[in-house]
Amino acid sequence: MIAEIISIGDELLIGKTLNTNASWIGMQLSLIGVSVKNVQTVSDESYAITDALSIAEKRSDIVIITGGLGPTKDDITKQVLCNYFDTKLEINLDVLKQVESFFIKRKKPLLEVNVQQAAVPIKSIVLPNTIGTAPGMLLEKNKTIFISLPGVPYEMKEIFTKEVLPLLTKKYQLKSIYHLTANTTGIGESYLAELIKDWEDNIRKDGFSLAYLPSPGMVKLRITSPNGEIDKIKIQQYFLDLEHRIPDNFFSYEDDSLSTVIGKKLITQNKTLSTVESCTGGGIASTIVDTPGSSRYYMGSIVAYSYELKSLLVEVNPETIITKGAVSEETAIEMALGGLKKMNTDYCIATTGIAGPDGGTPDKPVGLVWIAIASNERVLAKKFIFGDNRERNRQMTSLAALNLLRTAFLKE
Repeated sequence: MIAEIISIGDELLIGKTLNTNASWIGMQLSLIGVSVKNVQTVSDESYAITDALSIAEKRSDIVIITGGLGPTKDDITKQVLCNYFDTKLEINLDVLKQVESFFIKRKKPLLEVNVQQAAVPIKSIVLPNTIGTAPGMLLEKNKTIFISLPGVPYEMKEIFTKEVLPLLTKKYQLKSIYHLTANTTGIGESYLAELIKDWEDNIRKDGFSLAYLPSPGMVKLRITSPNGEIDKIKIQQYFLDLEHRIPDNFFSYEDDSLSTVIGKKLITQNKTLSTVESCTGGGIASTIVDTPGSSRYYMGSIVAYSYELKSLLVEVNPETIITKGAVSEETAIEMALGGLKKMNTDYCIATTGIAGPDGGTPDKPVGLVWIAIASNERVLAKKFIFGDNRERNRQMTSLAALNLLRTAFLKE
């Protein structure tokens, strides 16, 4: 089955909003064996939406449309669908009850524009929205089905998961595809590919596909089987082999972040963590507290950006900064030891570096970072040289710091 996604919204075209809906929908469709061949992003204009529908109808079996179902005047998707399918809007009483209930629960007045959210094309099949006011709709033309969904991501995902996936699976008797994704860090895509070349060859000989999905500081590896979960154990065994090959790089499966992995280990070992950050500016702390329950092991952070605060807050010797520099092994170590003492934790991570884009010298270029980790038993410092992109350097430093803690201190 061939699918196409049409994303509607001027905000997507001008770059104000990232089109995360399309990537999420594409992933969900791939899991049931539906191949997305095209994604169109169009403006909130009737002719643009109509053209997109016409093009999609000619080349796709399934067309998923997101956006333009809100209560404002620029939300014209329903009217365009009526014109395209030669039908009219009509208030659907079941949808109206849902809309009324939505506003009653929130103790807000029901306006006429909200009532109009219950108007749907007469020829459509309604896909209920239990957490919002804009329902999904299904229409069919020349053996192509069109599914229109809200652009609000959490509403779209709710309808897609509860209504669209079961409907498509039943209608087309689709066979699920099995994916498993592993997460690695601290190794580039090209070097990783060279290192595991024979492992990859064996995967492909078994009829599976392997995808490399790189991002700053990470490479995800996804193995796909066209036979569904029948190959689940075999794919898991491949990843167990990979974990033994690159234990310092392989850290989790699927959506388990590095900070989540660290948190689980700290809880298991009944240990606590603090951070002293300079070049990352609180980035490590932010990453850690993204994980629910992090208060069980994470005590806090000190962002000591200036020379003075490094000395005042975590007792870095001013002489160390003068003689060795703020970005040095010695300064990083003193920051980690000072943080360990101040916050009374089992471990303390410290970062100091030149994030860029300026501030570098021939001896200490942009991208130079020192990471130190201290415990009551020992202290370790490691030098990294990243690139010249400030944001990426900060992201990669945060990942490198957490991974250094994992590999050097939290091995069981």
